[in-house]
Order: sequence, then C-alpha cells, then structure tokens
Amino acid sequence: MSLPDPPMGMLLELTHRCPLQCPYCSNPLKLERVADELPTETWISVLEQAAALGVLQVHFSGGEPMARRDLPVLVRRAAELGLYGNLITSAVNLDRAALDVLAEAGLDHVQISFQDVEAASADRIAHYEGAFAKKRAAAELVRTVGLALTLNFVVHRHNIGRVPQMIALGEVLGAGRIEIANVQYYGWGLRNRAALLPTRAELDAATDAVHAARARLRSRMVIDYVVPDYYASEPKGCMGGWAQRFLNVSPAGRVLPCHAAETLPGFDWPSVRTTPLADIWNHSEAFARYRGTAWMPEPCRSCDRREIDWGGCRCQAFALTGDAGRTDPACALSPDHALMAEAAGEATRPAPDFVYRRYGATVEPVAG
Repeated sequence: MSLPDPPMGMLLELTHRCPLQCPYCSNPLKLERVADELPTETWISVLEQAAALGVLQVHFSGGEPMARRDLPVLVRRAAELGLYGNLITSAVNLDRAALDVLAEAGLDHVQISFQDVEAASADRIAHYEGAFAKKRAAAELVRTVGLALTLNFVVHRHNIGRVPQMIALGEVLGAGRIEIANVQYYGWGLRNRAALLPTRAELDAATDAVHAARARLRSRMVIDYVVPDYYASEPKGCMGGWAQRFLNVSPAGRVLPCHAAETLPGFDWPSVRTTPLADIWNHSEAFARYRGTAWMPEPCRSCDRREIDWGGCRCQAFALTGDAGRTDPACALSPDHALMAEAAGEATRPAPDFVYRRYGATVEPVAG
C-alpha cells in the first residue's frame, strides 16, 4: 500500500492556558494542565519532524500560545526550517515589544480572534474586561510591523446581526483576510449550543452580507465564510478529509487528525513523546481508520461526493448519533438528518446562560 500524501498544515496547541473564557472554544472540556505540556525541546523536535515529513505551514495555537514563554524560540526554529508560521492569538497580551520579538524571530502571519465589534458584548463573550480594546490595538500593531493579518470573527446568535460591521472593522484595520466563522459545535461550543445557535433567518441575513462584501472587496480582501452544519444539506469536507491534509498536536503531545478528535471514544491516540511523527501520519491505526473511502457506509460509499466531502465530520457524527462511523447528519441523505432540524429548534428558544470555558468548570455531556 502506498503512503498517504504528506500533510500541508500542522496545528500546534502549545497550551490550554488562556486569559479568555469563550463559551464556544473548541478545546476539550477537560483542559490540559501546565505540568502535562510538552517541553521546549520536544516541540522543537516536532517542528523538525514536520518539516522532514513535508508540512508547509505551522499554526501556533492553544489556548493562548503567548502563554508559552518559549514561543519566540519555536517561531524561530519554524522559520529556520522553512515553515510558514502563523500565530493564532487572542492578542490581549500582544504588545509592541512581544510583537517585535516574534517578527524578528521570523513569524509570517498573525490571526486575531474577535468576539464582536461592540466592546461590551465582546468583553462579555470573552469574559474579559477590556479585551476588545486590546485586540483592536494589537491588530493595528501587526500592520505597523508589516506582518500579514487575519481577523477571525466567531459568530453566533449574540453577534450574527453585526456581520457587516465586522467586515467594516477589517477594512479599517487593513486585514488581508477576514474569517466570518459560525461556531462549530464541538468542545465548549457543543456544551453551549443552546446559547449560541442562530436561527435560519439570522444565518441567511449574515450570508447575504458576506456575499455582498465579497463582491465589493474582491480585489482587496479575502473573506472566508464558515456556516454551521445544522442548516446544511451537504456536509463539509472536514479538514479536507480525515488525516489527509492536516494534523494537530495537543499540549500533552497527542497527535490528532483534527482539534476535536479527542471527543471520539475507542482511539488510542499516538504521542510524539513515544512515536515519530512520520510513523504516526503514515502508519498509525488511528489516522488510517477513516482516511479515504473504504470505511464509508451507504449512502456515502456510492455517492458522487464521496471524495469531495469524505463523508463529512466524524466528530459531528459521533456528537449527534453516538457513532463516529455513521454518515454525518449534516447530509440530507443521512438517515440521521432529522437530528439537525431537531437541534436547530434550540435557536428559537430563549438562550440559556453561557458555561464559560475554564479549568474545573462544571459541565455535563450534551445529548444530540
């Protein structure tokens, strides 16, 4: 059997520490403690192995990656290896001194997450007073030092009506790319789904706003748009297909085909502490289990889209049906598609309070 193509990108979740407590965070409900995080030398080895494997882009993420004091060391090593380095940050700690150090180390790109364009709402969602003002100031600094800038707006029922203003802020701040990303319901997002899922009418209005902005800004700005699967008829090709284009390394060193894969039971996730990255990508049972099309049930197996959406999202299939091997319920042909409409009914009911992302938060499993 031939080896799979090498991954294009790698997400390094350096830590689960974060000053924000966003209720839609994709981190697992059980957050890794500092004592379990990989040391600097292991992260450097991961970068070196990734470059040898053929990875092109490395995304430094978390939690908040700037909580790691060794971040400049890791950025520098990535640059030396020819890896395109992207910092995914809340930016509340990104001052000019820190940014100068990272730019000098060879960082290529900064992605800043925004919770809203209204300061009071943004700070409430992040559960961090003054977050919006710090993010805006950091975005201006990024452009000042000449790094590429992406603004990521996570949208949901509490802010989706302000998508036009989000795009306008991106214009003011000189972003080359804006992501209008509806919450994806994994981790804390799934736990807070009833508080976050917008109505179909709200989603349609946001979609219209994105299309209008794309037409107006096509030569000046890229606008990525991620919609929630709960109103879809076709599933997305999650991560470009299971273990086909992307890998994720958790703070403790577990290697995953996506950031939410630890929600799936029945896996013995390999670790960079004990296994070379190339062996994990090329030979591990966990990565091979849903790679390609041989695993697919009907109707996926005979579908013309089987090598477009790759059966949809395994984590979503498990979250809604309890079986990661079933057709993603986002697909209209799925025998479980009705679960999507049932869940979408939450959007028409009053929103409950947020369960904020924090260590030791009281959480309960959410049934589909």
